[in-house]
Amino acid sequence: MIVVMKGGTTPEQVQEIAGRLEEMGYQVNPIFGVERTVVGAVGGSEHMKIDAIDQLRSYDYVEDVILITKPYKFVAKESRGAKSAIDIDGIKIGGDQVVMMAGPCTVESEEQLFSTAERVAKAGATILRGGAYKPSTSPYSFQGMGLEGLKLLKEAGKRYNLKVVTEVMHVRKVEEVAEYADILQIGTRNMQNYDLLREVGQSRVPAMLKRGMTAKLEEWLLAAEYIASGGNDRIILCERGIRTFEPYTRNTLDLSAVPALHSLTHLPVVVDPSQGTGRRDLVAAMSKAAVAVGADGLIIEVHPNPDHAIKDGAQSITIEAFEKLMPELQAIASAVGRSF
Repeated sequence: MIVVMKGGTTPEQVQEIAGRLEEMGYQVNPIFGVERTVVGAVGGSEHMKIDAIDQLRSYDYVEDVILITKPYKFVAKESRGAKSAIDIDGIKIGGDQVVMMAGPCTVESEEQLFSTAERVAKAGATILRGGAYKPSTSPYSFQGMGLEGLKLLKEAGKRYNLKVVTEVMHVRKVEEVAEYADILQIGTRNMQNYDLLREVGQSRVPAMLKRGMTAKLEEWLLAAEYIASGGNDRIILCERGIRTFEPYTRNTLDLSAVPALHSLTHLPVVVDPSQGTGRRDLVAAMSKAAVAVGADGLIIEVHPNPDHAIKDGAQSITIEAFEKLMPELQAIASAVGRSF
């Protein structure tokens, strides 16, 4: 269940409610928001829940008690009643504007990263993407520049006024990556790495959780629940395609997941058309479609010379193609009442 506290509730009053819930056999997790606080409670016997709701509503500083039957409590739409907007120093993901994240799949060099960052920023991107640590199917593939790549990302972001999103792959790297990144990306292979999810939940850095390549929506939301139950509710979901029988595209980009998730969760949803298709000739069309169905943002792989990229050149668009795409996306956004 979710206990919604009234505005102006004191920490002592929140603790009193938390203590009462623990007495009832619940595991408790308060989430302190800007305007109000909610107390999430998991567990407790089913036959006691109605009585518990009546008891909790009797407190003067409790606004409402919401019983949630979904297996994911904190990320369910009912837990907030309104869509969440993740604010990253003024950039709101989940608000009226569609946010663009762009940059190379992998940080290869200072020249490659900085030339890309400069031009995507001028074209309208507000967040720089780039992999410092890269998961690879083959152990012999390029694994990224590591710490040096993180330093370059932070420097490029600072120079061109871009926030940074990059992947964290291991629990021992969360603190290190969080020092340089504004958003911690959890990749498809790690969507059900529960130790990593718990560690990111202990962080207060926003997390972008990519969908597992074979994950159902409920499994994806339960993975997000691991992060939220740790106290970090600044979560962005990223649809990046699922594995199907179709070999023409690298993955099948499930755009129906976007409106479906908006009906299930308060979390913002972004789309990765690069990973989602694996084909640069499809990126523009799928980006437009994603905006049309309600995506809160896009994360696109952009490279100054994709044919010579170390990783995933086939799905990276050129900087010129990105510059051409941005005004086209603006037109789509305007048609659905939004903007970039």
